[in-house]
Amino acid sequence: MKSKAILLTLSILAGGAYSCKKLDVPVESQFVAGNFPKTLSDYNASLGAIYSNLSSQFAVPYWRMQTLSTDEAILPARDGNFDDGGQYRQLHYHTWTPDHPNVLTIWQWAYGGITTCNRLLNITNSFGFSDAEKANRLAEIRAMRALYYFFLLDLYGNVPLVTDYPVTGSPATQPRASVYKFIESELLALTPKLPAKSSNAATNTQQYGRPTKGLVYALLAKLYLNSEVYGGAARYPDVVRMADSVQANPNYSLDARYRDIFLPNNGPQIKETIFAIPYDQQIPGNQFTRFGFFYYLVNAYGFNVGLSIAMSTTPEFYARFNLPGDFRTTTWLAGPQFVPDGNGGFTSTPVYYPNTTTQININPVLTLVPPKPMDLGNTIATQSEGVRSIKYYPDPTIIQATRLNGNDVPVLRLADVLLMKAEAILRGASATTVGSELQTPLVLVNKIRARAGAQLATSITLDGMLDERARELSWEAWRRNDLIRFGQFETEYPLPNDVLKMDKSTFRRLYPVPTIELRLNSALQQNTGY
Repeated sequence: MKSKAILLTLSILAGGAYSCKKLDVPVESQFVAGNFPKTLSDYNASLGAIYSNLSSQFAVPYWRMQTLSTDEAILPARDGNFDDGGQYRQLHYHTWTPDHPNVLTIWQWAYGGITTCNRLLNITNSFGFSDAEKANRLAEIRAMRALYYFFLLDLYGNVPLVTDYPVTGSPATQPRASVYKFIESELLALTPKLPAKSSNAATNTQQYGRPTKGLVYALLAKLYLNSEVYGGAARYPDVVRMADSVQANPNYSLDARYRDIFLPNNGPQIKETIFAIPYDQQIPGNQFTRFGFFYYLVNAYGFNVGLSIAMSTTPEFYARFNLPGDFRTTTWLAGPQFVPDGNGGFTSTPVYYPNTTTQININPVLTLVPPKPMDLGNTIATQSEGVRSIKYYPDPTIIQATRLNGNDVPVLRLADVLLMKAEAILRGASATTVGSELQTPLVLVNKIRARAGAQLATSITLDGMLDERARELSWEAWRRNDLIRFGQFETEYPLPNDVLKMDKSTFRRLYPVPTIELRLNSALQQNTGY
């Protein structure tokens, strides 16, 4: 939940901000004399469309594609409720089709953002800024365009590269490796033109949720860590180099308390945030409490609104939270429930089911009730199955009208960068010294563990890194990316009484091009297997 200044800067809706859903943008949507921004306020409102588009879909459909397709989260039906046409079980069992609603929504969302960026590049060049101001603003827009292309690269792989506005002709599908090279070249070109995280609080507030040098370095580290997945050669030394570039800025550091990163009042004061998406209760998108909380606990947490009781994690994923002293374990609700203490822990006061003296007890095991597919049933007992997440801590001011959280959602943060560096070294890169510290994988992992209060590791293997990332980055939309890189995206986690099977085809490491887009643009090529 942020100051109004940040929200106004990043979230003002410009006319038609998300109307350009297709690649063949109609000519009448161009800026002409009658609607060309005339004042700086008009221009900033147009620029805000890039960010309002980003927040509109990231924390729900984008997050679901990256997370519900893994062991990290599951959204089962409950006696038919929350089935929603089978879209969640299709993600869980890897049986989605080119007509899956999230597949279409996120394709259109990303290209809507890219179209807005391309349009604003034209506007910026014609607006009358000084050369220095123009360069800064063009760099910001291009960096956001590169981020949108990264989302497409990771999810769909082979996609059109559209850099002109208006679009002429029918943009053709480009190989994943070409999209990778485009993103890399854009980010490298922008590095000297973007601001760095500052020690000045006012400056950081102004920059918050906007691209900085740190975003470029961290996103390049992601590209290089996944280079072989994306069709390139191994780039592990470059991962280390980019991680060290982030650490070279002393204004990035691990926050003392893990929980602070995800509270409803998180924001520019979080030291390790590299790039986050701001949310408040009026900005569509952040619905973690609405979908992932446990309804019967609302009064204990200080609010009382209608929630869905639907989403949880799998027993296998929760089992990774097994380190003695690890605060991150308390970000899950499992077992007997107690009133929270307001400081990230719990009192000794039990919480009871309504109108009973029975303590609420959340069972990690998800036992299906056939014949309805991926259905738990809808009794009090079955509603209590599935570990719930309070990582994005429930907002006590949540209101019935929207049921939205005010927690910002981090996209890239320092802890992730340190874990990427550790993994890259385990994969063959050399350890480097930062300050006077030789940062071996064990040193880096123990930095993360120590902050969480977890028992320190005595050794670390590459396989162990996947569990370290699971514990630190749960529900931050990186699990699919990690599982694919580790060759484990096709691992199945059968539920008791399950009558369905996962499709373990490796072609599903990419999502398909949506059917409607193929019909609109004959130059598009469907991904293999669909």
